[in-house]
Amino acid sequence: MEVKNVVVVGGGTMGNGIVHVFALSGFDVVLIDLKQEYLDRAMATIKKNLERQAQKGTIEASDVSKALGRIRTSTCIDDVKIADLAIEAVFEKIEPKSEIFKKFNALCRPDTIMASNTSSLPITRIAAITSRPDKVVGMHFMNPVPMMKLVEMIRGLATSDETMKTVVDIATKLGKTPVEVSDYPGFSTNRLLMPMINEAAYCLMEGVASKEAIDNCMRLGMNHPMGPLTLADFIGLDVCLDIMNVLHDGFADPKYRPCPLLKKMVQAGYLGRKTGRGFYIYENKN
Repeated sequence: MEVKNVVVVGGGTMGNGIVHVFALSGFDVVLIDLKQEYLDRAMATIKKNLERQAQKGTIEASDVSKALGRIRTSTCIDDVKIADLAIEAVFEKIEPKSEIFKKFNALCRPDTIMASNTSSLPITRIAAITSRPDKVVGMHFMNPVPMMKLVEMIRGLATSDETMKTVVDIATKLGKTPVEVSDYPGFSTNRLLMPMINEAAYCLMEGVASKEAIDNCMRLGMNHPMGPLTLADFIGLDVCLDIMNVLHDGFADPKYRPCPLLKKMVQAGYLGRKTGRGFYIYENKN
């Protein structure tokens, strides 16, 4: 099917990034969120990031206004009725995602593809909420969305070949590299990444090395762009803990047991950059 109209529900970090890349690639996009203030904040971020791209020369200056002109905002979920592709991009909990997919199922056209940007939750479970699980797929964009090339494409148990082909083609049109994976806890990216972050937290908790030393080992020894503890702060320690719990619950394997230090820090509200304190302390949260 041809996809022209895209609707994204959730204007947070991932949602506004997804809107950004679709609008820049020529798609008409509606961004839906609960309050106008959330939408205004998302649009300000999109505008700032587009202007930064223009200043760096990665896009033309004229592309900024063209992309912004393709975006409409709404606080009404009924606007998902126009979608050829509806994307859910709310926070990483099964309950709110399930509620949105119930609304997608009730409001979207029968041929609409319904995608979740989940980074770890089961697509098969989300799809089962709907009456057309063949139209449900995972499109896991990486953060920050405008910069990162990968889109992890998750096939649920009932996802059709046609649905997969359509979203793979779309990701390619966005200038991304789609990688198809099966629907298992954590998929591929987070099944590899989060145990590394969790083990780094164990190393810190057990006094194996300082946080700086742990990060430098991976940065300088393994050529990672940032160390695992710095990366955890960037992602959000609460998000890391949620994903470790998904892995632990999904596989019932003790190797995925969340580090007690990670749990304690989340309980204390030390969630990383967004709160000003995680493994490191940040004077500027942004």
